[in-house]
Amino acid sequence: MLKIGLGYDIHKTGSGKGLRLGGVTFPKAGFKLQGHSDADVILHAACDALLGAAGLPDIGQLFPNTSRRHRGRNSLEFLIEVGKQLQRKGYRPVNLDCTLLAETPKIASRIALMQRRMARALKISPDMVSVKATTNEGLGAIGRGEGLAAMAIALVETNIVV
Repeated sequence: MLKIGLGYDIHKTGSGKGLRLGGVTFPKAGFKLQGHSDADVILHAACDALLGAAGLPDIGQLFPNTSRRHRGRNSLEFLIEVGKQLQRKGYRPVNLDCTLLAETPKIASRIALMQRRMARALKISPDMVSVKATTNEGLGAIGRGEGLAAMAIALVETNIVV
């Protein structure tokens, strides 16, 4: 059986360095995202898409922002745990497609690295992970650089018959 899940995440930009997207750090970005963990919008959206496809609790329930344990945590750790949760429930990712909504940074040169890191976290082939970006053409909060957002859709399969 195949199931589809959809994920979305958004975080405000803030001062500092250490922007992380798709598990990759962008030290020259000149800003970072505000959040309880590392605020990696791509990975947060990916986690929710995978969890939704498997009918599991969302990222906020699994990794609550009220927990000290998750403060500043690398979101690749979240994706690894999501992969384990899927496996325990009898699901396997078939495809994960992520889109970043941002004016900056430009991510094209780092996409392959993002895909490899995400695939490794999920124990799947990098060709099963897609990462791309689009701008908001200067419109709205994202267009003004006040935040970054990401969307993801995941296809999972299971041999479990409902």
